[in-house]
Amino acid sequence: MKITYALALAGMLAFSGSAFAASSAATTTDTTVKPAATAATTNAAKPAATTTTAAKPAAADAQKQAISKKCSADADAKGLHGKDRKKFREQCKTAAMKKS
Repeated sequence: MKITYALALAGMLAFSGSAFAASSAATTTDTTVKPAATAATTNAAKPAATTTTAAKPAAADAQKQAISKKCSADADAKGLHGKDRKKFREQCKTAAMKKS
């Protein structure tokens, strides 16, 4: 009996919540259209700028990965573990980034 009552109540809440959301969305669409339209017109040139800079981080990421792998290999060669390994790798990567 309690389960039936709980399921019926949950169903009513689910349907009333979706009806409320639909009426709420209808009133908010008018207010959200204007900011989106102005944002689209003012930011029209920005996507072109971001596509040209997207290639640079990929190259930088590849360089950082290579440096990280080299520092890890050096730490392995020295047999470092734990905090000593972490400290060594941080110093190694910092020095390598300064060189490049």
